[in-house]
Amino acid sequence: MAFVVSAVWTAQPGQEGVVLDAIEKLGPLSREEPGNRCYQAFQDPAEPLVFRLFEIYDDQAAADAHWASDHFKQYALEQAIPVLATRERAFYETIG
Repeated sequence: MAFVVSAVWTAQPGQEGVVLDAIEKLGPLSREEPGNRCYQAFQDPAEPLVFRLFEIYDDQAAADAHWASDHFKQYALEQAIPVLATRERAFYETIG
């Protein structure tokens, strides 16, 4: 079974550009990681502060490696997350 992460990042007003920049840099690097099957971010034009991220990894260990990566630290932990109003994450396993 694969390990799935569904995240919602809501930027503080005026900080959506900072978050978007971080996601645009983080996505391609994350897709290159061993064990990453999918890394896709979404944004509804009607909700410009809200960013949704959908990630699939081979297993929990691959997700842990992602969270420990230099690019996650730089773009998520140091750039995007400090300017978020809220951060929600849910974790799942695929079926079948």
